[in-house]
Amino acid sequence: MAHIVEITNFFAPELDAYARLTENQLKNRLHPEDGVFIAESPKVIGTALDAGLIPVSLLTERRHIEGSAAELLQRLGDVPVYTADDGLLSKLTGYDLTRGVLCAMRRPQEQTAQEVLKGARRVAVLEDIVDATNLGAIFRSAAALGLDGVLLSPACCDPLLRRAVRVSMGTVFQVPWARLEDWEVLKAEGFFTAALALRPDAWTIDDHRLLGREKLAMVLGTEGTGLKEQTLRRCDAAVIIPMKRGVDSLNVSNAAAIAFWALRVQNQ
Repeated sequence: MAHIVEITNFFAPELDAYARLTENQLKNRLHPEDGVFIAESPKVIGTALDAGLIPVSLLTERRHIEGSAAELLQRLGDVPVYTADDGLLSKLTGYDLTRGVLCAMRRPQEQTAQEVLKGARRVAVLEDIVDATNLGAIFRSAAALGLDGVLLSPACCDPLLRRAVRVSMGTVFQVPWARLEDWEVLKAEGFFTAALALRPDAWTIDDHRLLGREKLAMVLGTEGTGLKEQTLRRCDAAVIIPMKRGVDSLNVSNAAAIAFWALRVQNQ
């Protein structure tokens, strides 16, 4: 049975995760085992619970306790549920709550790139994607279109940023991901690497030399300048999405969705 706690003190330390800690403080770089993140909305929180993530506490508008949060509360055991009316919570958090429910959860132990690639056939490699909205959208497409994993360069933003989690609709809990520290792991696991980049020698995305690959990594670059020259040299081929009306590129999350669909495993 969930433990309902009426908020009477805005400055109670147990509310810091919702009101006062930055994203970096939530991640707790000095002690990663103590790190938390914030999930928003009953659907996203439910997806996190389905994935085995551990809740620390819940913050919800009072009216949702017997409404949209009721099913969640049945799953939380004795986890504290902090509550007040919506006006008070907006004052506490500084913004309106998304669908009236926030949940602080323990960060899962991160996987290694080797673990993500084991048994995988289609993966995305993201270089320096720093916009949480784009990252969340890419994860949602990766989940919907059957990718086996996502690898992130060290400079990519955190998939467990509040906005990335929200935009992904919780798919960051479903698609395996890891930081890519050593490019050679892709080669060692037998992946053909295809860079989405505007190059004069680029293959079109429907090229037969791509479609039949047993293991394929689709490499996408930062929102502004695209992939680094060093990364392009590491890749086995450059790939373009043919376009019309003089348009030369798409938002990285849109390009990712098209690539994931076009280069999906064909014999499933």
